[in-house]
Amino acid sequence: MSNLKEIRSRINSVSSTMKITSAMKMVSAAKLKKAQDHMMNIKPYSDGLSKMIQNLLPNIDPSEIKLTSPAPNATNTTLIIALTSNRGLCGAFNTNVFKKSKENTGSCEVFCIGKKGAEIFSRNQIKVFKEEFDLLDNLDEAKVKPISNEIIKKFQMGKWSKVLIVYNKFKNAGTQIVELKQILPISLNNESVVVEKTKKDYIVEPDTTTIINHLMPKEVHTNLFEALLNSVASEHGARMTAMHKATDNANELKQDLTLTYNRQRQAAITNEILEIVAGAEALKGS
Repeated sequence: MSNLKEIRSRINSVSSTMKITSAMKMVSAAKLKKAQDHMMNIKPYSDGLSKMIQNLLPNIDPSEIKLTSPAPNATNTTLIIALTSNRGLCGAFNTNVFKKSKENTGSCEVFCIGKKGAEIFSRNQIKVFKEEFDLLDNLDEAKVKPISNEIIKKFQMGKWSKVLIVYNKFKNAGTQIVELKQILPISLNNESVVVEKTKKDYIVEPDTTTIINHLMPKEVHTNLFEALLNSVASEHGARMTAMHKATDNANELKQDLTLTYNRQRQAAITNEILEIVAGAEALKGS
């Protein structure tokens, strides 16, 4: 059984840990609100862009639209863009992305955005095409655009036949849903095209083909940026939840240790009293 000094030391250690986890929870809660605002701000633009593309589709031959099919000389390789975090202590946030990515069978390369994801993939001997860490520290649309442009360029050159994003989609502070989304080639909603073809007839300038081929790269860029915003918000939500549970567990452990400490201290005091009484009785007998 531990002595009183060791128990006191453990209580102090748990108390210090509890202060750290509580502070991390509050920091993540503050960052989560800001990340949620950014995520919600892009939603109207993303929905409007998708709606605009769908409205233009009935007036154009699908074969004239770029980025809707792999290049003729494309390899059979799939690029997986894995969105993780640069820091840990966020529960199963990063592990879930890795598990979802592993479900993709066949030849693939991984583009890791986030230090933790790069470590997990490298440790499991999965080929990492590229790593990007600084982007998450100060997420900005201007920094994301060169990445999406590079991916589009290499897709058109035939380096990959498909590009997928794996990320945690934000639902609420306590729930994140792991999503696997295809961003290239862009999938067209053929059913919507058939339904809408008889309903809408727009006059566009310069022409429908030019406009929609200009919008398609923006669709890829917006999908990637929106996924990143979701991932950042999910990271803060996951860390806030994990630190809340850690604080509760530390508090429970501290209470158990305090109870054990009080019991042992009381037992030591009782033993001392018994020794004193026994000594006094012995002196009386003599």
